[in-house]
Amino acid sequence: MNGTSTALIVVGLFFVGGIYSFAKQQMPKGLIVLLSIGAAMCLFAGVLRLEVWN
Repeated sequence: MNGTSTALIVVGLFFVGGIYSFAKQQMPKGLIVLLSIGAAMCLFAGVLRLEVWN
């Protein structure tokens, strides 16, 4: 596990927390969807950069 994959996973989890917070505050759905896409992309990229796939 290198630093880049760790950072991407941490940022993705931070975005997931933001999704929960925004949904609880009843923010606009478009903003929640945009944040969801960003979180999914960060988590997916972080998992793909893990060194276990080699």
